[in-house]
Amino acid sequence: MSAPRVLLGVAGGIAAYKACELLRRFTESGHSVRVLPTASALEFIGAATFEALSGQPVHTGVFADVPSVPHVKLGQEADLVVVAPATADLLARAAHGRADDLLTAALLTARCPVLFAPAMHTEMWEHPATQANVGLLRERGAVVLDPASGRLTGKDTGPGRLPDPAEIAELARLLLERPTALPRDLAGRRVVVSAGGTREALDPVRFLGNRSSGRQGYAFARVAAQRGAKVTLVAAHTADLGDPAAVDVVRVGSALQLRDAMHVAAKGADAIVMTAAVADFRPTSLVGHKIKKSGSADPPPLALTQNPDVLVELVGAREPGQVVVGFAAETGDDTGDALHHGRAKLARKGCDLLVVNAVGEGMAFEVADNSGWLLGADGSETVLPSGSKALLASRVWDAVAARL
Repeated sequence: MSAPRVLLGVAGGIAAYKACELLRRFTESGHSVRVLPTASALEFIGAATFEALSGQPVHTGVFADVPSVPHVKLGQEADLVVVAPATADLLARAAHGRADDLLTAALLTARCPVLFAPAMHTEMWEHPATQANVGLLRERGAVVLDPASGRLTGKDTGPGRLPDPAEIAELARLLLERPTALPRDLAGRRVVVSAGGTREALDPVRFLGNRSSGRQGYAFARVAAQRGAKVTLVAAHTADLGDPAAVDVVRVGSALQLRDAMHVAAKGADAIVMTAAVADFRPTSLVGHKIKKSGSADPPPLALTQNPDVLVELVGAREPGQVVVGFAAETGDDTGDALHHGRAKLARKGCDLLVVNAVGEGMAFEVADNSGWLLGADGSETVLPSGSKALLASRVWDAVAARL
């Protein structure tokens, strides 16, 4: 199978330097990448840098290598076009069909998925002209990401920051896996996602925890935000994951803290997705000092008490029309396989949808990909084939959107 052919457009903004990190991620993932910078982008990053990282020539105009007709051929042959950063000027030229350099000409000939990652000052992003151009591009089928909020050029802070290159790469992979994964069908909806593993303190040093990295929950939040939803992410302990763009993040530690945050966030939400791995038990008491070894004697037994079932509580308190999605990490045993146990859990929990993951070494936890089954309270069962965690999230959001 040939490597996916990606065109990486780079417009002339200060965030152009981040395109080098994005390019590295594409090439290390086995993609064949051709960089198409604008002339302004080369004021920030030299052509030699892009050529060295991509192994491909870099041109800005349509008169380079004329015999191969690159302004037509590059777009025709591409599997994906990503423009990062996409400045206000680039979005305007793309929306109005300009073809005054190699990048905009290639955008006109591309028939593959096209992803724009905007980066500009807040006032420029929020200007009616830019919003009209974004709307026009989305109407035509392009994916225009909502930007992140944070530090901009100088002392300014606000929406308009380029999403993290790792996030752009994840969404780009999603479009290669499933070009229809990011419709704006959640616009106007408010959703709540939990992610990561809770930690139950034993003493100031130790805790009871689990192997959840939070990647699946972050993928749910990231995909929902780029499908137009207003997203609250209640994040327990996770791997070193950057905050998803256009997502409000609430950080918690223990199961009880997560429970409180979820009940607050769930009020008025259209959908709730409980991907967090919540500890079933916690110590009955917290020791105020580090528990020391006492010679060769065994430590005293650890007394545990059961944590509340947050998913069951959310199902019991759900508002009319609210869709609740649960997760079940299961293994097979003498009584049945993972899917059998998932069906039983759906009946116990009472949620609308339940994602069942078979877990084990190299499966579900601490890995990039995921698979499983999506079970519905209406008796439906859908296989979720192996792919990125964003792909699994996109398929579940399809089912949620159909129920809203």
